[in-house]
Amino acid sequence: MWSLCAITQLPQGHKIRIFTSESVMSRIKYYYDPKTCKYERYKRNNWDIALNFLGFFSLASVFAVVMLLSFNYFFESPKELMLKKENRELTLYYRLLEGEVSKMNQMMVDLQQRDDNLYRIIFESEPVPGEMRNAGIGGSDRYKEIKEKGLKQEDLVISLSQKVDALKRKMYVQSVSYDEVTEMAFSKEEYWAAVPAMQPIVNEDLNLLASGFGMRVHPILKVRKMHTGVDFAAPKGTAIYATGDGVVSAVKTVFGGYGKHIEIDHGFGFVTRYAHMNEFKVKKGQKIKRGDIIGTVGNTGSSTAPHIHYEIIKDGRYVNPVNYFFKDLTPEEFDKILELSGRENQSLS
Repeated sequence: MWSLCAITQLPQGHKIRIFTSESVMSRIKYYYDPKTCKYERYKRNNWDIALNFLGFFSLASVFAVVMLLSFNYFFESPKELMLKKENRELTLYYRLLEGEVSKMNQMMVDLQQRDDNLYRIIFESEPVPGEMRNAGIGGSDRYKEIKEKGLKQEDLVISLSQKVDALKRKMYVQSVSYDEVTEMAFSKEEYWAAVPAMQPIVNEDLNLLASGFGMRVHPILKVRKMHTGVDFAAPKGTAIYATGDGVVSAVKTVFGGYGKHIEIDHGFGFVTRYAHMNEFKVKKGQKIKRGDIIGTVGNTGSSTAPHIHYEIIKDGRYVNPVNYFFKDLTPEEFDKILELSGRENQSLS
């Protein structure tokens, strides 16, 4: 141990370190004890060890946190890099989906135009109103849940959701429209079958039309009166045909007037009447098809000669039957019979 030249008495409890060659290597601490006037070896207790450890741990922790924050500030962690890559990919997919939705929306516009400008025109129906097709969905809080999540791509998600909802709405409206068009197609088939579109007797030479629709001279009263149908002169017993599909709504016999006559309800506002018949071939309530024989030509009621008086009533109003003779006539034949029906002569009933 090194020798001391002089020792100055120190205040009580004051410690000084004395190092030997061995203490320098092992950092052994000594302190001067005034009571014993000796340098005693300093022995650390458990509390000192604990405090030293806590101090070191705290300092190390602070240093580690500072280093970690600094690292995270200047450098990105692998997890952050992975999340950013995932976000870029999600954004790309959102953009692609948005493009697909736009293409689908354009396809829907084409379907709407075809529906309004083709199908509904064919079936004589009004187009679907634009305000119905473009009506909004839900209220202002429809996307509240998305907004509350605080997503970084919130605007993109909401925009895509709005476009998808609008497309769903248009698809629903278009689906309903196609259901209506389908129903109209079936109804149109029934409609054309029900329209009284042929002459009630065989008239190949077109010379059996004796009197047309309009003001005619009454055969008995000899004054001009409204003739609400057309008269076909034919021999007694000539077959009379139903001019369209329907149901026999009346089979009547009266003295005077129409005499023996039949009424057929074709639906769609059409009713036909066949008057001055000789014999009935159908019964009330019977369903018939166009071309079915319903009776024969006679001379009953207020009739001056054997003939069939034929009327068409559309929505409660008498119409000119000749305008519906398009089923069994060529354009030239139709022009001819239209000319014959326009002559003002005497009716047969």
